[in-house]
Amino acid sequence: MLKASLLLAIVAVQPAVAQVRLPKLVSDGMVLQRDVPVGVWGWAKPGEKVTVMLAGKTATTTTGPDGKWRTSLAQLKAGGPYEMTVAGTNRITIKDVLIGDVWVCSGQSNMETPMSRLRDKYPEVIAQANNPQIRQFNVDLRYAFNGPKADVAGGKWVTTTPQNVLAFSGVAYFFAKTLFDKYHVPIGLIRSAVGGSPAEAWLSAEALKAFPHYQQAAEKVKDSTYVARTIAQGQAASRAWYTALRQADQGVAKGSTPWYAPAYNAADWKTMKIPGYWADQGLGPVNGVVWFRKEVEVPASMVGKPARLELGTIVDSDSVYLNGQFAGTTGYQYPPRKYDLPATLLKPGRNVLVIRVINNGGRGGFTLDKQYRLTAGGETLDLRGDWQYKLGAATPPTPGSVSFQNQPGGLYNGMIAPLLPYAIKGVLWYQGESNTVKPEEYQPLLTALISDWRKHWQQPALPFLYVQLANFMATKDQPAESNWAGVREGQRRTLTVPNTGMAVALDLGEWNDIHPLNKEDVGKRLALAAQKVAYGDKKVVASGPLYQSMQVAGNKATLSFTSTGSGLMAKDGKPLRYFAIAGPDKKFVWAQARIEGNKVVVWNDQVPNPVAVRYAWADNPEGANLSNKEGLPASSFQAE
Repeated sequence: MLKASLLLAIVAVQPAVAQVRLPKLVSDGMVLQRDVPVGVWGWAKPGEKVTVMLAGKTATTTTGPDGKWRTSLAQLKAGGPYEMTVAGTNRITIKDVLIGDVWVCSGQSNMETPMSRLRDKYPEVIAQANNPQIRQFNVDLRYAFNGPKADVAGGKWVTTTPQNVLAFSGVAYFFAKTLFDKYHVPIGLIRSAVGGSPAEAWLSAEALKAFPHYQQAAEKVKDSTYVARTIAQGQAASRAWYTALRQADQGVAKGSTPWYAPAYNAADWKTMKIPGYWADQGLGPVNGVVWFRKEVEVPASMVGKPARLELGTIVDSDSVYLNGQFAGTTGYQYPPRKYDLPATLLKPGRNVLVIRVINNGGRGGFTLDKQYRLTAGGETLDLRGDWQYKLGAATPPTPGSVSFQNQPGGLYNGMIAPLLPYAIKGVLWYQGESNTVKPEEYQPLLTALISDWRKHWQQPALPFLYVQLANFMATKDQPAESNWAGVREGQRRTLTVPNTGMAVALDLGEWNDIHPLNKEDVGKRLALAAQKVAYGDKKVVASGPLYQSMQVAGNKATLSFTSTGSGLMAKDGKPLRYFAIAGPDKKFVWAQARIEGNKVVVWNDQVPNPVAVRYAWADNPEGANLSNKEGLPASSFQAE
């Protein structure tokens, strides 16, 4: 009886093994690359004949001994929608297929940032986002260390609607929209990006050989036992930290009135200014839980209407209570706190707002120069100013842990390798923030990544377009060293690689937010680069001025540029700013600068023998104003 049951089980399994299967990327709604052979691949029974049909083209292949098959359709012109049929012992029909241009959109969180994060900045754009010709496939997070994965972990193609677009990469959507408006060709976006990821995580094992320290790290994490043990230890340590924190937090102590309750008496609490950091306002450099409380007088005209609470950004996480009711929570520091409140929550007169802030390390508090307000019915209450506060519990910083998704090679294996058979038009790359610790590494890393991906996609001239780091952090009064400027310099120098383009974003950042909201201009500048690099438009001015060479005569350095367009200018009409000059001692001081034709002359009378010039060399060179007359800003640079 047992043998019979086993035989039946084997027979039942066999048809499933023989079934033709496709990767998740080859699915309903996909966009295929026009004007090149289109690779289609999958799995089936060894030796099985597989036929692919699309738009009058047919390709046939036979599955190999490993159960894999791959074929290629002849070049197709832009158009659709079509149906693709894949036939073996079974038949698969893929619906609503478009032929157009496909872009892989990769990097870290600024590429990942979805339109949902930008809805307050671009409400009309989102409301009007109805274009079935622009589509996105979001690659689910997956890292792997023991070889490339055959398929992505998950994802599906979605068309542009006001609801769907909220999940689109903001940068990629504005890029696609700009190109579609110009060329009217379907655009497919494959978003394969991971917040916080360094460049080395996106390199193949072969490319990592050029970086021995990263290769050694990649070898170490091939030990799955070590990885699993380390993850378990990190999770246990984190759980223990949060458990101890909650047990120590006097604000939620058992047997007493919780501090978020409206009836709680907070008369003995001290006050501090919000926004601000508690290390600067009496509490000192404490990690743990700090509670904040404010009584807000709400007019009757705001009551009975949906409301929104905006609390800037908070280091690190928060739980918010209004009149004793839970109103929202955010688990890490970067997302803007925008909590939508039901119409029943506000009441006329006294309302009690309480925020429980957990700080894991560093300076806890509320980010400066952000919105802190309560809105309802078109009215706004400003929440900035004095708040009461009290320490709930002080603890050591959160124990450190290994972020395995950021280890060398892991994201390439899990999120790029599975895409490789898919023909693409080019790559968009927005990354670099996580490599600012070692800025000198960035040019070789990015150069290696471009070469690596081109080799594996078998497209030696694959257009590769990237975003230079935006301005970020506080400005400084004097010239200084800057790791962010160092990465920007590596990005600028990578333009020597053929078929690359760079969108300068020095004027698009926010000093207090690593995720600036202006993704529209970033996308548009990438689209300008695409018009030149990928679409062959020789007339388009695709970039702001790029440093080319320097000549020194006496105490003056004369700088030449490419990408000057119809001429150089100071963007705001004021004298040029953020030029610095140094003599043989390499001590940089601010310099005077003026435009002469398509060149810039730089000098400081106290530097008689200049040997080096820097422009916009700072974390945040706010106010740097050299551009071309097309309004595109110059890249930062160092000239020697």
